[in-house]
Amino acid sequence: MPTRVNPSQVATVISDPKSVDLAITSRFSARAFLPNPVDRSLIEEILQVATRAPSGVNTQPWKVYVLQGAARDRLVARVCAAHDLVYRDPERAKDFPRDYDYYPLQWPPVYLERRRENGWGLYGLLGIGKGDKDKMHQQHQKNYRFFGAPVGLICTVDRALAAGSLVDYGMFLQCIMIAARARGLHTCPQAAWNDFAPLVREEVGATDQESLVCGVSLGYLDPHDPVNTFDAGRVDAQSFTVWRDS
Repeated sequence: MPTRVNPSQVATVISDPKSVDLAITSRFSARAFLPNPVDRSLIEEILQVATRAPSGVNTQPWKVYVLQGAARDRLVARVCAAHDLVYRDPERAKDFPRDYDYYPLQWPPVYLERRRENGWGLYGLLGIGKGDKDKMHQQHQKNYRFFGAPVGLICTVDRALAAGSLVDYGMFLQCIMIAARARGLHTCPQAAWNDFAPLVREEVGATDQESLVCGVSLGYLDPHDPVNTFDAGRVDAQSFTVWRDS
């Protein structure tokens, strides 16, 4: 049942907007985490904050599987084994059809340039050369180990819904990541899990009616790992903003 807006939502004044800005601007895709556990109550708090994400006609299309301990380790083991299998025999990739295409088949030049700059910037930092496929494979597999984070989130959406629900989902995920930063945690949203969507669904207990959106690594940043010094950079707001005043 719809409820009235809480008066506090209308009356609340953000007394420290800089802190809100810092939670946003200090967020980045962390790729190395400490093994320190994250309290369940803290995860619940973050997810509860994220329930305020907007969605078209209030569909709230998100579903999240929180993996810790043995459950996390089982998924990691199965997907890493499948990842190794596909590396040895690329034809086996057809055994794990993606739920949707995250990336285009043909990249427009501007986005292709950003993709290459991001990829080679990261690999260069890690000392991985263009022809070193084994090291690339090992680095990519860290996705399927949640980059060492003790908490993995697997996010799904009902297949009956349309593309607009992915817009809603993006706002929900951003709320999770910003709420995590506000509590001293870091995250990494991961499209890579979609490469093994059927296996992931089976392991977490999702139904075939659920489409895998992404995974998210959640935990405490490893401040000593060089990978966390990588800055993908952002274009200035002026480059994508068009003003129409009359």
